[in-house]
Amino acid sequence: MTIEVRLADVSRSIRKKKCYRKTSSKTKRFPPYAAAISFPLQSLYMSCMDVFKGVGTVPSPTDVQKLCSILDGMMAEDVGLSRNLQFFKTRSVVGVTSKVACTTIYQSEKFSLCIFFLPANAVIPLHNHPGMTVFSKLLLGKVHIKAYDLITSNNSDDSTSPSQFKLASLKADGVFTAPCDTSVLYPTSGGNIHAFTAITPCAILDVMGPPYSKKDGRDCSYYRDIPFDTLPYEREVMTGEKSEQYRWLEEIEVPKESEMEGIEYMGPQIIEMSSSKMIR
Repeated sequence: MTIEVRLADVSRSIRKKKCYRKTSSKTKRFPPYAAAISFPLQSLYMSCMDVFKGVGTVPSPTDVQKLCSILDGMMAEDVGLSRNLQFFKTRSVVGVTSKVACTTIYQSEKFSLCIFFLPANAVIPLHNHPGMTVFSKLLLGKVHIKAYDLITSNNSDDSTSPSQFKLASLKADGVFTAPCDTSVLYPTSGGNIHAFTAITPCAILDVMGPPYSKKDGRDCSYYRDIPFDTLPYEREVMTGEKSEQYRWLEEIEVPKESEMEGIEYMGPQIIEMSSSKMIR
């Protein structure tokens, strides 16, 4: 089943192609016609150019706050969306789950700006962001988010759990409704492994630095979570913490639900600039 998502209030459908949570090194081109410039989007792009330094780096707290401040103030209209679009008015159908759609606003080796469109009941399965810092802004809709961080062991000879299972701490498990604050995850904290389930049709703007890159070792892995007490393995947990806050994560093959519809971005365009021309 395919879905039609219109990123501007136009009558024609957008061309689609299948895609997964993988990226290429090429920047997706914009439509060959003049489009309005969104100041908030341009400001986000310019700040990302300054904040993301490349592989192996994490934005400073000051830089994180700078991006969050911009994203917190952004609205759906800043990327050419409106709650009046038919996509956001479509009601869920019992027993029917449509695919997620994705569009790339901008992508470079250092960061990417993407929007994910989730129809009601659609799921982005539990997945990770290796070596990445990700800012997520819910632009429209209501979504349930579950997020984990892996717990690393200080014992190099840790034989208390099987190798295919990894202990993780639950960081988020709740419903978020737009407008809400921007969420931030880091390479090893903040809920780096997360899943989304749309309660209503929704749009999520993601800023990822650096983007996924299989050739650079940043491929996306998928997991299923298992209650902590289910497996007959013992592992010491922090004093005062309850086992309900822990899960075992098992890496799985790429699930069918991870397949997405790729759509062309038709919202306000970004004026690309080189780092040397950035005004500081």
